[in-house]
Amino acid sequence: MEPFKKQDYQGPNLFVLESWNEEGTGLTAGFSGRGGGVGTGPYDSLNLALHVGDRPEDVIANRKLTAEALGFSLEDWTCGEQVHSNEIAVIGLEERGSGSLDRESAIQDTDGLLTNTPGVLLASYYADCVPLYFWDPVKHVAGLAHAGWKGTVSGIASRMIEKMTTEFGSRTENVRTAIGPSIGQCCYEVDDKVMSKVNDLGLLAPGNNMDSSLFYIDKGNGKYMLNLKEINRHIMIKAGILTDHIECTSWCTSCRNDLFFSYRKDGGTTGRMASWIGMRKR
Repeated sequence: MEPFKKQDYQGPNLFVLESWNEEGTGLTAGFSGRGGGVGTGPYDSLNLALHVGDRPEDVIANRKLTAEALGFSLEDWTCGEQVHSNEIAVIGLEERGSGSLDRESAIQDTDGLLTNTPGVLLASYYADCVPLYFWDPVKHVAGLAHAGWKGTVSGIASRMIEKMTTEFGSRTENVRTAIGPSIGQCCYEVDDKVMSKVNDLGLLAPGNNMDSSLFYIDKGNGKYMLNLKEINRHIMIKAGILTDHIECTSWCTSCRNDLFFSYRKDGGTTGRMASWIGMRKR
């Protein structure tokens, strides 16, 4: 069953991770679509990123619309300046609102965000890369990670889980994770350079009894169709996450270009969706 459900209402297009939206903790998590905002042209209409050439005033208006639809304010919106790294920042009240109005105030050189502070809305940006979600319902710790192929092979998923345990005392058997809308194996072609880094992860090491088609399909001539979602799922399992605590989307951002921005499908000039997670103040 698809865990990310499109909300049926007037306003920004939002795909909510329904099983994580809890009344008791005020937790909300999900992913934005490309419609229901104020942008025009290739950014039509809910572009949420400032780095793509869109009008800053439109981006900020879209962030405000989205935050308010989730029960937060623009001042709660907190994000990093993503560089396809595996760096993770812990966010508290002092960092709340970083990057909400401009790139300069964002948490620099960071692709993972982690908080246990209610009233902080974490956000990161996508147009095919994989959004990863983390939630410890025991310690009330929430996180996001941006995983393109570089972040994936550098282990941002496992680093996030390690950070949750060392910073907040999370136990892996309690942590729940989710993999959000992103480009699927059906549409994501890569070359030998990328595949050499994927192979370094050791997912197909002797004795693992893994079928390589879970992770990629060899098209020949040095081209492969890569399944970043499944690779991240197995990295999470290897890091100690229980298989029934991992939810994975079926949405492909390239196939459903009517619903999502896609860097590959749109030819490079396009907007960005946002993943979000946060605990509302009670």
